[in-house]
Amino acid sequence: MQTAIATVCLSGTLREKLEAIAAARFTGVEIFENDLLSFNGSPKEARNIIADLGLKTITFQPFRDFEGMPEPQRARVFARAERKFDVMQELDCDLLMVCSNVSPEAIGGIERAVADFHELGEMAAKRGMRVAFEALAWGRHINDYRDAWEVVRRANHPAVGLVLDSFHTLARGTDLKALRAVPKDRIFLVQIADAPKLEMDYLSWSRHYRCFPGQGELPVQDFMVALQATGYDDLLSLEIFNDRFRAGSARSVALDGHRSLIYMLDELRATTGVPVPGQALLPDRARCAGVEFVEFAMEEGEAGRFEKVLAGLGFQLSGVHRSKAVKRWRQGSINLLVNREKEGFAHSYNITHGAAVCAIALQVEDANATVDRAIKLLDQPFRQAVGPGELDIPAVRGVGGSLLYFVDQANGLNRLWDVDFVTPEPQKPQSGKLTGIDHISQSMEYEEMLTWLLFYASLLDVSKTPTLDVLDPGGVVQSQVIQNADGSVRLALNGSQSRQTLASRFLNEVFGSGVQHIALATDDIFATIAQLRENGVEMLQIPENYYDDLEARLGLSDAEMARLRDNNVLYDREGTGEFFQIYTGNLLEGGFFFEIVERRAYSGFGAVNAPIRLAAQTRLASPPAIPRH
Repeated sequence: MQTAIATVCLSGTLREKLEAIAAARFTGVEIFENDLLSFNGSPKEARNIIADLGLKTITFQPFRDFEGMPEPQRARVFARAERKFDVMQELDCDLLMVCSNVSPEAIGGIERAVADFHELGEMAAKRGMRVAFEALAWGRHINDYRDAWEVVRRANHPAVGLVLDSFHTLARGTDLKALRAVPKDRIFLVQIADAPKLEMDYLSWSRHYRCFPGQGELPVQDFMVALQATGYDDLLSLEIFNDRFRAGSARSVALDGHRSLIYMLDELRATTGVPVPGQALLPDRARCAGVEFVEFAMEEGEAGRFEKVLAGLGFQLSGVHRSKAVKRWRQGSINLLVNREKEGFAHSYNITHGAAVCAIALQVEDANATVDRAIKLLDQPFRQAVGPGELDIPAVRGVGGSLLYFVDQANGLNRLWDVDFVTPEPQKPQSGKLTGIDHISQSMEYEEMLTWLLFYASLLDVSKTPTLDVLDPGGVVQSQVIQNADGSVRLALNGSQSRQTLASRFLNEVFGSGVQHIALATDDIFATIAQLRENGVEMLQIPENYYDDLEARLGLSDAEMARLRDNNVLYDREGTGEFFQIYTGNLLEGGFFFEIVERRAYSGFGAVNAPIRLAAQTRLASPPAIPRH
């Protein structure tokens, strides 16, 4: 299939949009009329730019309020169409996209619409052009692709075809059976858009919340399976109206768009077992078995202070890298690396972001296949020099320029602790109470959230939880979790439009997106607290009012309440499941902290407690920094 994207998806001038589309390796572009109207040049000059970039204009859109108009408006509509054909001729574009009429003056009736389209088809054919009809979900008389197809079918003109749009079809919950029967040669264009499931009018939903496939919750794959049944193998384009996209980088959004189509078509192949013409075969999404390690980049002074905290949390120095200034701190299945290198990636990361998490390593079945999939998804691979005999662990660039490493057993990369590290002697038996990494929380710019959601969902075999709005004293934080089937890998993505939330202040402090906190698991939260108290580790203080409300809300016993209150434990319950949470204060200059949790048949993340925790952390935080420009 040929892939394209509409200019309306992106921010910037027409030239900037076209350059971003070409850089993202699209072959076609839909020119949105407003982008051409605001272009400081003629349509012919736009055509030359498009051609010089190696692109082809696949359609000019939208042509509005056409079918079913009474006279004299009908005559004016046809005169307007003639002018659009003039523009298209200068653009070297042969397809005009006509969307269904929303004008209150429009008159219903299939036969009237059929007559209008037959006449428009005659006009287009005389100029060597075509027209394609799309049913808008909020169309006045035609809002269903089946009715649009009936108009096209009865118009019975070779220059008149159908536009199928996944959003307009799926938002209304329209049955897809009829789509399978549409002849493929009568489908002139297919537009793809996903969206979160929202209860709002179709127009507002469409104009602000569309997103790329894989970023939303609509059954886009069902639409694609029905489309594949027609044998259609022509133009597949993205048409996305989204406030985040218009506020973000045009190049980043365009790249996301192409990645989403590659991912969507690969999922279609996996679903139906039928190869998609023109699409490279990708390795399967990587199945993850856990987090192998988290790496921190630090200078000597801060590293020493941080390692004292790790020791207080029960971590033990378990290895020293053979050729680099890197130490391994271990407890249970948790491996934390502290990198003090004076050159290389971690050093560069530290210079840019300060003391922070610079890399995460995931356990996968086949690390090389995972990176191969990443490259085919247009992700950026990473490699750096390693010492003689040391393991070359493959990685890709991740959130905020950090690295995402992949470790496997198939290629022996799980031997890194024996090959790359020397174990100090003697090793004391572990006495810590922490067992593993429960989840990793990454804070990012609000406009980036869909980018990183797509990055993880397209590369890894994970699912998405519904998006949550969390109340911070400084505003609202949007949070969404991606996780694998057994919960051994959970990544929480957080972003806020407010500059005053803790998530946004973290971004300002560390010059970009990154890991703001890591939740560590324990089997006994109270025994863990006792050990931490003995080691002098201070935990976040929770206000008394929280416990008064908790007692009234959940009806816990006096003894249970006293235990929670005395230990500053946050608590939640789902059915018979229970969740316990405590937090350290900020441990690094940028605002990084640890959370410690105990799960008892509980699948959530204690969202009800998040506003309490955020308020307590805000009281301890320094005043908001002046945003850097």
